[in-house]
Amino acid sequence: MANYDVVIVGAGPSGIFCAYELIHKRPGIRVLMIEKGRRIEKRQCPKRKTKVCVGCQPCSITTGFAGAGAFSDGKLSLSPDVGGNLPEILGYGEAVSLIHESDEIYLKFGADANVYGVGKEKEIRKIRRKAINANLKLVECPIRHLGTEEGYKIYMRLQEHLLDHGVEMKFMTMVERVLVEGGRAIGVATSQGEEYYGDEIVCAVGREGADWFSHVCKEQGVETKVGTVDIGVRVEVRDEVMEFLNKNLYEAKLVYHTPTFDDKVRTFCTNPSGEVASEYYDNGLAVVNGHAYKSKELKTCNTNFALLVSKNFTKPFKTPIAYGKQIAQLSNMLCDGKILVQAFGDFRRGRRTTEERLCRNNLIPTLKDAVPGDLSLVFPHRIMVDIEEMIFALDKVTPGIASDETLLYGVEVKFYSNKVVVNRDFETNVPGLRAIGDGASVTRGLQQASANGLSVARSILKKMG
Repeated sequence: MANYDVVIVGAGPSGIFCAYELIHKRPGIRVLMIEKGRRIEKRQCPKRKTKVCVGCQPCSITTGFAGAGAFSDGKLSLSPDVGGNLPEILGYGEAVSLIHESDEIYLKFGADANVYGVGKEKEIRKIRRKAINANLKLVECPIRHLGTEEGYKIYMRLQEHLLDHGVEMKFMTMVERVLVEGGRAIGVATSQGEEYYGDEIVCAVGREGADWFSHVCKEQGVETKVGTVDIGVRVEVRDEVMEFLNKNLYEAKLVYHTPTFDDKVRTFCTNPSGEVASEYYDNGLAVVNGHAYKSKELKTCNTNFALLVSKNFTKPFKTPIAYGKQIAQLSNMLCDGKILVQAFGDFRRGRRTTEERLCRNNLIPTLKDAVPGDLSLVFPHRIMVDIEEMIFALDKVTPGIASDETLLYGVEVKFYSNKVVVNRDFETNVPGLRAIGDGASVTRGLQQASANGLSVARSILKKMG
């Protein structure tokens, strides 16, 4: 039996920054991080070389030190208006301060000092004017771009820093359940039969662990709400189509309420000169994502971004994660476990994309094993209409988006819809158990997740006295 001051489940950004703050403010504190994936230097995805997924267990893209952030595009959103609920929980001013502090830590460990979306007032006004004309809302958000390969190096340095300062880490270790005694969380039990005890248990599992944590919540009576389900596609176009937006904003965050159903659709995770990628979750579930590198040698001629339809459900519905997975599984079923791709011209005409028509395009897909198909066999009609209406609206801001050759990859789904009810200190209704990050639906991105880690660490230290 091992005892710690703090046990952190998950080694994504929220867990990393929680551990960082704990050891710097309280040297000698006993901190254990438990992660189902690998150390960051052992996270190698064979598909990056072979272009074929070999089904690594667990998936090195979504699990391991730094979580999915290690191989993401590495965009840090420097506005509290983007990427989570910290302003609602902590107040706007506190969220601003925490985002600034977490950003300073990224800079300390090697992040690029350049920030996109600042000092471009004239250009942004032009973009906003076009957005207003198309009934789109432009959300201004300065962006610091780490880059997929540079973000990996930054998190490598953070891993070694935590280890050097006494944080104990257990990799390739799956937490099976949270131990509760007398109504209080006292520790965790792993699938290997080990038990670790702590005065504070912090669940920082990220999106990949959201489904697992939803079962923990049900088992232990942790209060939750049905969160928003975000489902959609990843769009790929030539860089020329997005050149003005990419140059001046890097990531244009645009929100639309569709005329037919009044559903919210938003752009998310833009990757200029990037590549579309697959992510694999438990049981081999394949979903689509996108990356972009800093190195010129690794850049492509295409830009990709997500279009996500936000759906809020009412009672008796209470399984948003299962709903998202069900739609992704339909796509996987049609494509033998791979990602489906459809040209927008075929999408709006209601016909399946074929290899022959795909080869006619000026646009060459960057996800080489994507399977041409028909998204209407996957998505509900309502989501199909939402996506089409959003693309036509975007075409008014950056003409060419609604071209017949624009590629739509499916399915992109974000698993942060198990919304855990927490107080200002991120404590759940089970004493001793705190929930942070994307897996608790508190945050939706690297920067707010990192800021969230700082905040909960300070709350823990204050309680310790």
